[in-house]
Amino acid sequence: MFYLLIILLQMKLITKITDLNKAVNIEKNLGYVPTMGSLHKGHEFLIKKSKKHCKKTLVSIFVNPSQFNNKSDFKNYPRDLTKDIKILRKLNVDIVYLPSVNQIYKDDTFPKVLLKKTEKILCAKFRKGHFEGVLDVLNRFIKLISPKMIFMGEKDYQQLFLVKKFISKKYSTIVYPCKTIRSTNGVAISSRNKLLNKAQFKTSGLIANRLMKLKISIYRKNSIHSISNKKSKELIHKTKKSLTKKYGIKIEYLECRNLINLSTNLKNKPFKLFISYFLNNIRLIDNF
Repeated sequence: MFYLLIILLQMKLITKITDLNKAVNIEKNLGYVPTMGSLHKGHEFLIKKSKKHCKKTLVSIFVNPSQFNNKSDFKNYPRDLTKDIKILRKLNVDIVYLPSVNQIYKDDTFPKVLLKKTEKILCAKFRKGHFEGVLDVLNRFIKLISPKMIFMGEKDYQQLFLVKKFISKKYSTIVYPCKTIRSTNGVAISSRNKLLNKAQFKTSGLIANRLMKLKISIYRKNSIHSISNKKSKELIHKTKKSLTKKYGIKIEYLECRNLINLSTNLKNKPFKLFISYFLNNIRLIDNF
C-alpha cells in the first residue's frame, strides 16, 4: 500500500479515459511512448528521448490483441506490470496509461485500416493483419492523447515506416525515430528475448553478428553509389543457406530493401538488411 502511494505521488497512473482526458488536455508539449509492457532498455531509451524533447511524457502499456495473428503468441507474450511500474517510476515518467481492451475498442466509428498490396511485404506478408492492428490501435491512442511527438524504435523498422506514413496524413503529431539498442552480443533488445534461454540468446547473437558482416560484404561487392540487386541476392542466398544449416533456424525472410519506399530497388538509395526467423518456436526480427 505504501509502495503504491509513493508511485501515485510521483506519477499519474491512469486506467480511465475520463482521467486521461483531464491529464492530457492541459498539456500541449506531450511526448508519447506506446508500449506493450515487458519494458527493457530499448523502451528506456525512447522514454529518455521523450523527456529530453517534451515537457511531459506519457507511456501506455497495452498488449494489443488485434496485432497478433497467432492466439498462442498473444497468450505467451511476456507481461510483468509490477516490474514495468518500477522502471517507469525510476525514469520519472509523468503519466502511465493502462487501458482495458474494451476501453480502447468500444468506439466502433474508426474506419478499418487496410494496407496496400505494395505494403504487404516483410512482416506484413507473414503476419496477416498485424500492421493493420498496429495502425488501428495507434490511431485510437493518438486521438485520445493528442501528443506533440511519438517516440518509436528503428528495431521494428517496417512498423516505424508505416506508422510515419499513416500518422502524417491524419495528425500533426511528429514521429521521432530512435536507434536500435543492442545487447553486448549484438542482439537487438526486445521483449521477446525474455523467452530465450542462454543458449538461444547466444545463438541469436552469433546470427546478428553474421548479418552485420553480410551487410558489409554487400557494400564491398558493389560500388559505393550503385548496389547491384543481383550481387546482393547471391550473397543473401548463400548466407541464408549457411545460417539455416549451422543453427537450424527457420528463416521467413532475409532481404535488402531501400529506406525510401521499402522496395527492393537499391540503386543509389540507402538500404537495410531485414530478417525474420524462428529460433525453435520463438520468432525474432531485426534489421541492419
